[in-house]
Amino acid sequence: MNLKPWIAIAAISLSGAAFAQDSSSLSVEGEALLTETAAPEHMENVDTIYSGWRFRSGETQALQTDDFDNPAMIFVDKGIDLWAKVDGTEGKSCSSCHEDVADFAGLRTTLPRVEDAGLVTMENLVNECRTERMGAEAWKYSKGNMTAMTALIGLQSRGMAMNVAIDGDAAPFWEKGKELYYTRVGQLDMSCSNCHEDNYGTMIRADHLSQGQINGFPTYRLKNAKLNSIHGRFKGCMKNIRATPFAEGGEEFKALELYLASRGEGLVVETPSVRN
Repeated sequence: MNLKPWIAIAAISLSGAAFAQDSSSLSVEGEALLTETAAPEHMENVDTIYSGWRFRSGETQALQTDDFDNPAMIFVDKGIDLWAKVDGTEGKSCSSCHEDVADFAGLRTTLPRVEDAGLVTMENLVNECRTERMGAEAWKYSKGNMTAMTALIGLQSRGMAMNVAIDGDAAPFWEKGKELYYTRVGQLDMSCSNCHEDNYGTMIRADHLSQGQINGFPTYRLKNAKLNSIHGRFKGCMKNIRATPFAEGGEEFKALELYLASRGEGLVVETPSVRN
């Protein structure tokens, strides 16, 4: 696709070759986190994958290196409170069944995954526990309680490499996600790949396009001063290209999440990350 029409319509400027920021050393609370590795074999057009952290300004990068400075940690604290809060008709909290949230170390790296012939995300697992075991109402997919809880659970996997299954029962979901990634949609006739594969590293609205890696979600965006879910970001991207978004928590976005998670294989969980 020729990007010139898009540039003219959106009144933005792209400049510079695709590159990642020179600062490649991300250390959080003394733990070194990998921000660059060889692309997985199934990626045909990219040799090296980079964390979205690599494309941020030095000031934004610094916020993620210290949990005290990371604005997302306020929401993790909220998740801790929710973990211990009794809710629902069964008189239970998360901690009633799961003694220590640290027991979920590694979970974030394997999601989404197939269960009962369907694809499930962390949000699905949280709501299943709430409705089936606690007798509580399901939380909305991308609202504050859910992102606080998924940030808390995701934090337990920080520093562990993404490694979702894409074969066997997961294969058709992965193929669907791949199809969505490369399909042009919306008034601007664009796909995910147009930005995050063909033009990562270029400038757009005073910021660098990243490869669209999702290993840091939920992520705190300085732009809207809140935690953003993976599907919430998908929805925002589709709106930006003037397309009608799929439903958060719907089958399309779950398949796309699986495909994107597979594109980050080998990068480590940074949850909760900080982005512009």
